Amino acid sequence: MSRSTTRPDRPPFKDRIPGGTDGRRMLLIGFIDKCGTGLWSTAMALYFTYVTGLGLGQVGLLIALSGAAGIAGAPLGGRLADRFPLVRVIICTQLLRAAALLALLTTDNYLLLVLFSAAGALPDRATNVLTKLYAARVAGPDRVRYQAINRTTSNIGWTLGGLGAAAALAVGSTTAFHLLLVGDALSYLVMAALTLRCAEPPAPAASRIAAASTDPAPTTKPSNPWRDRGFLAFTTGEAVFFLHDSILQVALPLWIVHATDAPVGLAPLLMVINSALVVLFQVPLSRFGTTTDAARRLFGPLAGLFAAGTLALAVSAVDGGTLAIAALVTATVALTFAEMIHTLVSWEISVALAPDDAQGAYLGVHGLAQSTQRFAGPLLMTGLVSAGPLAWPLLGAALVATTAAQNRLVRRRLTEPSLSVSKVTVSEH
Repeated sequence: MSRSTTRPDRPPFKDRIPGGTDGRRMLLIGFIDKCGTGLWSTAMALYFTYVTGLGLGQVGLLIALSGAAGIAGAPLGGRLADRFPLVRVIICTQLLRAAALLALLTTDNYLLLVLFSAAGALPDRATNVLTKLYAARVAGPDRVRYQAINRTTSNIGWTLGGLGAAAALAVGSTTAFHLLLVGDALSYLVMAALTLRCAEPPAPAASRIAAASTDPAPTTKPSNPWRDRGFLAFTTGEAVFFLHDSILQVALPLWIVHATDAPVGLAPLLMVINSALVVLFQVPLSRFGTTTDAARRLFGPLAGLFAAGTLALAVSAVDGGTLAIAALVTATVALTFAEMIHTLVSWEISVALAPDDAQGAYLGVHGLAQSTQRFAGPLLMTGLVSAGPLAWPLLGAALVATTAAQNRLVRRRLTEPSLSVSKVTVSEH
């Protein structure tokens, strides 16, 4: 006697994406953002070199100064999000990014180019915090899965934008460079039009007040992240963790050229491996960080991956092309998984530690970690490459020590009375 079994039907794909219609629309906006950014950022240095005629030192200083100015964007964006409707603030940043890009077309004056680049860096850094806030509020308890999907679509968008830039750069004309810049600016206008259709998500503090409407309105001042030493310490540790970006994007190509017997052409292939792994594994890995306690327990695997990746980089300097290639691939895989796990940890814990009454301000301060790393990380990486193979185990030891410190800090914060008392958070509306 045969017995048939029926498997439960899986929900439609759109229903497996948290956040409903607005959540899916914001994912599309993020995808367009990365497509446009991939177009422009890939060619930015070459634009300033060949179109505006700047020297190498001038280009480096321009990028460094605009990056330094952008550091203020994250806390500024978070503060504005606590005071004004989030959707409107996001639209303003998109329009400002478009205006700053188009302004570059109007001049070859160095000071103006620095000014316009810095003006574009501010809303660019603010965007990371604002989209994180929107996702946390619209996706609720599924915020970790939502962020994982967002990273996957962003990597695909970045890759497509980079391919488009490569095709345009093959032409190499001034017109091609202008089209890349205009294409990125137009992407922001499309994003603004789509964002206009997104509903304003309820702020955590508003949800708490609405849930207990009989309670008197709070009279205390909002929490201040700049006076929260524990959160500032957590953000400092985050800046150290974000070094995985500079290791993969800056140090790895330089290390291949200056310290290994691996072919130079391996560098872009390692970036392809990085992007492919993120696309394939970021969403499946998200199930290991769905709660704050689960995310905290990922500090152990994160420490192991940092140690393995940095040791592999040191081994890659040993004579022999085959060994160097194997070690570099190992380092790339280990550091890419470290990147993905750190994303889960960073996303969940930063939101969990942010008080409802100042969520934007706290996440804005947390955004300083990545902004600071983008500015200081490349400088540190060039120094490490110059220092030689022994520098990598030292960096690995520093990263492992940071994971231990972060684990203790987060565990202590999560057991404090103010954090252990049941309250309405962004994951409960």
